[in-house]
Amino acid sequence: MSEKKKESVLAGFKAFLMRGNVVDLAVAVVIGAAFTNIVNSVVKGIISPLVGAIGTKSLDGYTSCLKGPCGIDAKGEAIGVNILWGSVLNATLTFLITAAVVYFLMVLPMAKYLARMEQRRRAKEGVQETMEITELVVLKEIRDELVAQRQGGGSGRHGSGY
Repeated sequence: MSEKKKESVLAGFKAFLMRGNVVDLAVAVVIGAAFTNIVNSVVKGIISPLVGAIGTKSLDGYTSCLKGPCGIDAKGEAIGVNILWGSVLNATLTFLITAAVVYFLMVLPMAKYLARMEQRRRAKEGVQETMEITELVVLKEIRDELVAQRQGGGSGRHGSGY
């Protein structure tokens, strides 16, 4: 009995893994992780130095002393209580750049593509509805003509009387 249960659990797990959306999600996570490294490099390599050129140091170096004395001792460890608002600003910029790139390079083009596909689908449905309505009108005209023929004399012009 336990072997059947193991097989069904493994079969269910395999079915779960083979679903399209699970595989898509895994691919998205891997690509997102690689993309995050690129964005982090851009922020640390370009944006932080530009901000540092305007200010006095890189973005990560901006701090405020909450409880002093603040500084760095001989071992390189922080003394006092520092608020690392430069690091928070750096992380915020990284997030905003990542979000902007994802939106403008992935979400927006996909939304436009899906809107075009929906528009094409609606256009096809509109043509189909027009054809169905036209066929319905023609069938009604044929029915009305047949009714008129029957009421007009039985033997009619075509001789069938049908």
